[in-house]
Amino acid sequence: MLFSSTEFLFFFLPGVIFCYYVLCRKSRLMQNILLLISSLLFYAWGEPKFAAVMVLSILLNWFFGLMAERFRTKKGVLRFWLVAATVFNLGLLFIFKYLMFTLNNVNAVFGLNINVPVINLPIGISFFTFQAFSYVLDISRGVCEAQKNPLYAGLYVSFFPQLIAGPIVRYETIARDIKHRKENLEDFSLGVSRFIVGFLKKVLLANNMAVIAKAAFDSTEPISTGMAWLGLIAYTFQIYYDFSGYSDMAIGMGKMFGFHFLENFDYPYVSKSVSEFWRRWHISLGTWLRDYVYFPMGGSRVKTKSRLVFNLFVVWLLTGLWHGANWTFTVWGLMYFVLITFEKLTGFEQKGKKLEPLKHIYTMAFVMAGWVIFRARDLSAAGEYFLALSGLAGSSFLDGEFFLHFKQNLIFLLACALFSAPIISFLKKRFTPRYKTADVLVAAGFIFFLAVAVSYLIKGTYNPFIYFNF
Repeated sequence: MLFSSTEFLFFFLPGVIFCYYVLCRKSRLMQNILLLISSLLFYAWGEPKFAAVMVLSILLNWFFGLMAERFRTKKGVLRFWLVAATVFNLGLLFIFKYLMFTLNNVNAVFGLNINVPVINLPIGISFFTFQAFSYVLDISRGVCEAQKNPLYAGLYVSFFPQLIAGPIVRYETIARDIKHRKENLEDFSLGVSRFIVGFLKKVLLANNMAVIAKAAFDSTEPISTGMAWLGLIAYTFQIYYDFSGYSDMAIGMGKMFGFHFLENFDYPYVSKSVSEFWRRWHISLGTWLRDYVYFPMGGSRVKTKSRLVFNLFVVWLLTGLWHGANWTFTVWGLMYFVLITFEKLTGFEQKGKKLEPLKHIYTMAFVMAGWVIFRARDLSAAGEYFLALSGLAGSSFLDGEFFLHFKQNLIFLLACALFSAPIISFLKKRFTPRYKTADVLVAAGFIFFLAVAVSYLIKGTYNPFIYFNF
């Protein structure tokens, strides 16, 4: 089930809110049971059999958490349970996400004929696996206490707003909210507003950009240079508004039920270095890898530069692999390893302010080059797309398809460019204190654009979320 679907918007979410605030309002236990059951139904909507995979992950990580707390002071026994948790969680990811990829490459490299089973990928498995695994790791470090009730541990892992595309929520940030949250009208209204913002990002911006990107990247015929650039710009906006829109909806729904999730995006396209970009993009994944991989290996506080380079290599290799079992993701991750290593070793971010426009161009050039590799079906297709961008593919510079897509989507392209910068935050700070009518105008704008977005939704345009595949 998609957040941006009529079933979710008009039936599932209103039904859960009604039951939560009306039928179960007098019992926190019943509210939590309702949210847990609703979350499992939400996940099982498309592929019921994969709900069993998630339930297994919940139960075993809940058990590993109990063992980690019980034997926290006994290092040898604790190490055993941490190894068990690591083997289970990474094994689960490997079987469903990387086994087919590994066997296909083994067959190709060694000329073997190993039978490769067809394994469907459970939606959002990387998200809920990392989340459940972090729960065990945090308990072992004494960051938080183990949850004795498996139902509450299940709610933490499966809570439907952020279940299948993040943000990756750390248990310590919502541990108190599970039993002691305090819902209020202000949070609920802020949550609704945030949900609508994310919905508009997804339906009006990301979905319209997806049409252009698909026409460019999935074309079976050579595309013009202009269409290649338009497709790349569209995909650059699509993936941002698609993923940040989902995060906005997740954070907004969390507020509706009294939960407070951390931010996952902070206007990444205004960055003036690749390192800054990754501090602003998919923040929950970056902090997860930083806290559970980079820092334990020594981070930047190591004695030699070679060790620093190795630490960065491991983190960015894992970042690429986390996104998918394809050489494109591996190369994409290693590209960022090279760039961030360069920036750290040269002190790039400390350069003068006069260079900021050039630094922004440099950053976006590599980010967009990375999106070519990320979006392409394989490395060969990525190479062909780079040729089209450079005008060396043998096709025309501009063609009718370019002008068609450009004219039809000019308003959306301008809106994407405008809202990729913190223009709304600037306007709110500048005008809201002065004009009390600002809130009324904002509410009216929300209602108008929401009606427009719903009409687009009913028309049945492109709708799936990109990050569901991870």
